[in-house]
Amino acid sequence: MNNNEHIPFINKALGKDQSSLFRPSRREFLKLGSLAAGGLLIGIQVKCSGPSKDTSTFSPNVYLSIDKDSTVSIIAHRSEMGTGIRTTLPMVLADELGADWKKVRIEQAVGDEEKYGDQNTDGSYSIRMFYEPMRKAGATARYMLVKAAADSWDVDMKECTVKDSAVSHASSGKSASFGELVEAAAKLDLPNEGGVELKAFKDYKLIGKDVPIYDLKDIVTGKAKFGADVELPEMLVAVIGRSPVVGAKIKSFDKSKAMEIQGVQEVVQIEGSEGIAPGLDKALPGVAVLATNTWAAIKGREALQIDWDLGENQDFDSGKQLSEMLQRTAGEGQTRRERGNFAPANFLQGDAMEKTYLAPFYAHATIEPPAAIANYADGELEIWAPTQHPQWAREAAAAAVDLPVEKVRVNVTLLGGGFGRKSKPDFVAEAAFLSKAMGKPVRVQWTREDDLHHDFYHSHSAQRIRASLDGSGKIYSWNHHTVFPAIGATSNPDELHPSDGEMGLGALDFPYNIPHIRLESHESKAHTRIGWLRSVSNIHHAFAICSMLDELAEKRGLDPIDQVLELLGEDQTLSFEDEVKGTFGNYGEPYEKFPWETARMKKVVKKVAEAAQWEKAKREGKNIGFAAHKSFLTYVACTVTVDKDSKGNLVIPEVHYAVDCGVAVNTDRVRSQFEGGAQFALSLATSAITFKDGKVQQNNFDGYKIIRMPQAPKKTYVHIVESQEKPTGVGEPPVPPFIPALCNALYKMTGKRIYELPLSV
Repeated sequence: MNNNEHIPFINKALGKDQSSLFRPSRREFLKLGSLAAGGLLIGIQVKCSGPSKDTSTFSPNVYLSIDKDSTVSIIAHRSEMGTGIRTTLPMVLADELGADWKKVRIEQAVGDEEKYGDQNTDGSYSIRMFYEPMRKAGATARYMLVKAAADSWDVDMKECTVKDSAVSHASSGKSASFGELVEAAAKLDLPNEGGVELKAFKDYKLIGKDVPIYDLKDIVTGKAKFGADVELPEMLVAVIGRSPVVGAKIKSFDKSKAMEIQGVQEVVQIEGSEGIAPGLDKALPGVAVLATNTWAAIKGREALQIDWDLGENQDFDSGKQLSEMLQRTAGEGQTRRERGNFAPANFLQGDAMEKTYLAPFYAHATIEPPAAIANYADGELEIWAPTQHPQWAREAAAAAVDLPVEKVRVNVTLLGGGFGRKSKPDFVAEAAFLSKAMGKPVRVQWTREDDLHHDFYHSHSAQRIRASLDGSGKIYSWNHHTVFPAIGATSNPDELHPSDGEMGLGALDFPYNIPHIRLESHESKAHTRIGWLRSVSNIHHAFAICSMLDELAEKRGLDPIDQVLELLGEDQTLSFEDEVKGTFGNYGEPYEKFPWETARMKKVVKKVAEAAQWEKAKREGKNIGFAAHKSFLTYVACTVTVDKDSKGNLVIPEVHYAVDCGVAVNTDRVRSQFEGGAQFALSLATSAITFKDGKVQQNNFDGYKIIRMPQAPKKTYVHIVESQEKPTGVGEPPVPPFIPALCNALYKMTGKRIYELPLSV
């Protein structure tokens, strides 16, 4: 398998969106189990653009049922990790249907590609992929219920209204609940697509409003089930001693002392992946201690004696590699985008500025470390896991125990954070292998140390930007060099340049009106596992670009916001494809459907300046910084204000975001994602993973310091641009502009520009 198939931003779009509705067969109906028996059941077959493992169409199927007691049941096929997607997509369907939200029941889908298609909750594309199909499904069910009522009352369908799970006819005073109508509605043929009319946006009661997440009460009261909360009879807990260096192999191990620990039942070797490229879906080599409880398993692992052949990465030093990467940016790289003429004489025209930017490795550090439960019995395997990608988890588990995927069931629990880490199924493969080895249910439990030592890290990066001004002081040329180990190198060690997909995250789509632009990448070898992390390479690209622009504005004697508006130029749709030397992926969407529009970026820039009272803040001498960046098809502008408290500690009094994400489907979740995104980005700005002798140097949150409440922004304001454009993602776009806005604010306070992360303040 090519593991890049599962990378959400790398793959090509599939073409025009299509969706259709169908009646599930008797066999399919029985498989659905708890959905309405004897009620109205509709399947939603979606063929849509967006990330996929190949270029053929695929058919995610979501199911809607209405029971005789008017309960509306919707199967949610996306994973819930705090984004609210398991609430928002069913909410769209319910609003179009006219259902009473209090009578809606949401059921989590198992991992099943044949039945549910793409379930990968990653890449901020769930809402843009399924918004229209969910509306269509709700409208179709509403049509059938109204027709059933109108036929019964012998009235015109157009005279009927739907509200709070009931159909009414005002002039006759007749009304019927959904439950009273489902039997008749179930006998009707599905309407032709052209016969179904979607609601006007003004008529929605939920879409565009604040709707709390469906699981909120269970989460805050402790009733919600996360991965490690699952308990099975006779279940053993496994804690694994994994290879301390990627590419290491086990020479030998002694389990005798581990077996002496009370509660330890067995010690099992995991062969794991071989070689320098372990892949994104394979377990690392290791030795598992299985015990009756977690503490015994941990103590048993401490007592293990493992002799490792550390392999070729045992001398890896991330600081040394970063220095080498920086040196490489001084030379000529592989041209990835070019505009104009970069002859040396042209580049040197007028004033020139050259700056370098360094960023470290980052860990996902989800509050819930990875955990998975597996039960192998009678040639079948059942999994419970907090996974973002149920199908990939199913495939990885099946491969680990040599079963066909049809014999594997993956139950998706709630996720205590994901950020891209839990789309990789290595921890699920571990649980599957160990359950088969023991013949019992097994929970693989990662500790915080495991999580930090064996992550799929966001790669460190070095960037060099050279810009020149012409005789009138305008920016004449922009030469951006970037280098970072590629995600694909985790599977293919010969992949030394970042992919087109990674380059398309904040670099290839540099939007500014500068006559001469060249973007170059350089070679860099991966010495550890690299994966995608919330907003991926937008993080380091935005840090460098927005920091450089701020410094250029100062050099030119311009306000940084005025400069960005100037560089965006007239309202226009930008085109990069003629300049890009590869493929401009556009986050898996057709460019004509989701183009780069300067007017929308200018709108969020102006909105954040107004909301943050930018001019007043400058007059009053506040330390306020600004950055703007588009990622995952969403336009974002950000200001950060910084200060020192009485003890000299950094405080962030307020953050302002302006965001244009098209239709803001659930405004509560949009604000929540941006509030959390600011804290996530601040954690990245102040944290780092480093390697010495091939091993991660940070062990827990004392070394990798995610922010605590005292360091968090005191107030984060999220200003949503009202829009009826196609909805785009909000999970990842808050992160990229925050870090440069923070750095630009710190420059105002200290007088020192920041060229290297993490921050030392």
